[in-house]
Amino acid sequence: MNMDPELLEIRRHLSQYPPFDALSDAHLDAIVEQLEVAYHRAGSQILAAGSPITALHYIRSGAVEIYRRSGDLYDRLGEGGTFGHYGLLRGRRIHYPAVALEDTLLYLIPAELFDQLCEEDNDFADFMELGRSRPENVTAAGERSGHLMTTRVRRLVTRPPLIAEAPETARSVAARLADEPLAAVLVVEAQGDDPRYTYADSSGALWQVRGILTDADFRHRIVAQGRSVDTPVGDIVSDPLIAVQSDETVQEALLAMLRHNVHHLAIVHRRRPMGLIRMEDVVRFETQSSLYLIDSIFSQDTVAGLASLLPEIRASAVRMIRNGADSRTIGTALSAIGRSVARRLLEIAETELGPPPVPYAFMAMGSMARDEQTLVTDQDNALVLDNAFDPVRHDAYFLALAERVSDGLDTCGYAHCKGGIMATNAQWRQPLAVWERYFRSWIEAPTPERLLHSNIFFDLDNVHGEERLVETLQDLVATEAGRSKAFLAAMARNALNRTPPIGFFRDFVMEKDGRHNNSINVKRRGTAPLTDLIRIHALACGSRAQNSFERLNDIAETQLLGPGVPEKLRFALETLSLTRLEHQALDIEQERAPDNNIEPENVPDKERTELKEAFRALSHAQKFLRFRYPMPTVRGTRSGRE
Repeated sequence: MNMDPELLEIRRHLSQYPPFDALSDAHLDAIVEQLEVAYHRAGSQILAAGSPITALHYIRSGAVEIYRRSGDLYDRLGEGGTFGHYGLLRGRRIHYPAVALEDTLLYLIPAELFDQLCEEDNDFADFMELGRSRPENVTAAGERSGHLMTTRVRRLVTRPPLIAEAPETARSVAARLADEPLAAVLVVEAQGDDPRYTYADSSGALWQVRGILTDADFRHRIVAQGRSVDTPVGDIVSDPLIAVQSDETVQEALLAMLRHNVHHLAIVHRRRPMGLIRMEDVVRFETQSSLYLIDSIFSQDTVAGLASLLPEIRASAVRMIRNGADSRTIGTALSAIGRSVARRLLEIAETELGPPPVPYAFMAMGSMARDEQTLVTDQDNALVLDNAFDPVRHDAYFLALAERVSDGLDTCGYAHCKGGIMATNAQWRQPLAVWERYFRSWIEAPTPERLLHSNIFFDLDNVHGEERLVETLQDLVATEAGRSKAFLAAMARNALNRTPPIGFFRDFVMEKDGRHNNSINVKRRGTAPLTDLIRIHALACGSRAQNSFERLNDIAETQLLGPGVPEKLRFALETLSLTRLEHQALDIEQERAPDNNIEPENVPDKERTELKEAFRALSHAQKFLRFRYPMPTVRGTRSGRE
């Protein structure tokens, strides 16, 4: 999507205020595309009691007074405030009249989109249903906003970036930079030859972002070197651009700054620059957060140093669990920590081995890719290499890299994968073209082994290196897997191999394996089959999401499941995931090795009931799978052999 500058400014403004600051990029895009603008002069009536209401009102500028039906003043709202939500939630009629206190510019978000946001984003729904002005909500939002590992970095962007074209002179740009609070400018050039940094403007013209120039760069590269002030800025900017996506977390932004030793960072949305942030912005934000582990991870220079942080990592997770964080927040934080450890290990390895001979991406699969890690996890990873890779000349380097990282992860608490799904395995250390052949063969001719690989590798995310390599595979999965009915049918049948532990009389069916006798493995019998099931529906609808909750949001927009089913699956996923995390936290507190096995007799009655409901929701959803994805036939020939 190529937004014009006005829409980008609207998007930026919305993303600064709750609850919009926590919405996904996709939801923000939908709002900007559908909203309308209204203007009211001071003293004019905006909403009248009893009148129909068709939109949520967002204050872009000005001030609004909200009244009770008795005529008493209820609230006074300024820039970033929202009103009209009570009427939207209660019969589409105005309950609280509104009057413009000042000349006021409003953004109107259609009621249908408001309903969709409430349905798909629990935090947005809670914010609207509980009421913005309640002090307890403001406090809770403030506590959540301080999470370095869960807050989106776009929240730190306060203004559009200053942009200069490469031919512009240093003199001209420096003059404009004098009034720029961030003291930095993005340098762009027409066309360009690097698709990673190329975007289309509102007119369709292509631009490549070359890099960032700061006031310090002008001093060092022009003044100190005695160069002419008429030197084109394209001649003094450093390639390549260091940037993160606007949907990434503040932690990811900090990681990028630390990795590349820079103090300014570009924030982009689908390669289009949204703004710049400084290290000071991140530090200012970080002072409000208790999650400081990222600094510790990147200050370590040895594997032993990283491994020493394991008790702190576990203690931080236990605090989040005991403080009432939901499973998605905890999973995102733990996955971010895991990626941080892997990245630091890769940096240490590259320092020892030298620069890579060809570009590569270190790819994570499974729970880390889905942002759903817990306190008990192993490693699933692979290397996607540039197609210039030559095994004879280059593989020794990448094998050594993989061994250092895999062994380092094991030392740091991320156990070696028993199934060998690691980059140390030559099968999972291949150029992009080979990976594309792998993925297509798994989709076109599924076998039990290939279905197992699909379950593992079709949850994938880049950890370090060239993102484009992993993005190519993500796009392949999203566009091709859902087209094969035979593949979806095979995946569905494979997903039925693990069933929830609910018996005929709706009581728990216990494990009988000796060591964990009379217990339930919540991962094997709960979260794993549930994520398998969600993955299949996500592939069927072409979702590009990796996180299971985000996949459920995409599924809910389709007709794949009946009314209310996505909500039941969301409840089941949260219940099972949180039960698993709470059990692991208890193990750690009692100085036991954490595992996935719970004993239902030790679970309180209320939680037991919720656990049964979650398992029943999974059971019903599994029964539907076989009927939703039947194996197609072609005149005596199973199409699964195609």
